[in-house]
Amino acid sequence: MAKYPLHPPRKRRTREHLLADLSANHVARFALQCGFAAEELRQDYGLDLAVFTFDDQGYLESGVIWMQLKATDQLKTTRDSGAVLVRLDRRDILAWIAERYPVILVVYDAKQDCAYWLSIHSYFGNEQAFNRLRGKTVTIPIPTANRMSEIAMRDFAREKAALLVPRGEPT
Repeated sequence: MAKYPLHPPRKRRTREHLLADLSANHVARFALQCGFAAEELRQDYGLDLAVFTFDDQGYLESGVIWMQLKATDQLKTTRDSGAVLVRLDRRDILAWIAERYPVILVVYDAKQDCAYWLSIHSYFGNEQAFNRLRGKTVTIPIPTANRMSEIAMRDFAREKAALLVPRGEPT
């Protein structure tokens, strides 16, 4: 009879895996509290969560809110703590800018169990911010006033709806 190892090699759940799940749960909870649906994307191509919104009667609205989630135990901030700093790959930022629907960057602080958000389209909507996209990585400041909440989630839904109105699509 063949001998089997007593301790076969197994997959290990890392802290990074746990942080990713905690960040998705944190953001999805606000979407659910608004009556929206949140779907984690299985394939990671620079977007982690899709949020689908519904009207007051429960009907699905057109479009999607895309979320890119980052999570950390060691939140980096500006000296005055007025902004959270996150380093991003330039290629991802360019892809997010090209998206039709809103892309919301979210940084989850596991120690404080809170998250901060930045609307990519709003932030890079002016030439000054867009011109800072030099090099392979870019450090983006997210105002600490931008705490993830139900109010923020509803603001994202309004941002998405505003994109649909010029095309005459129902929201």
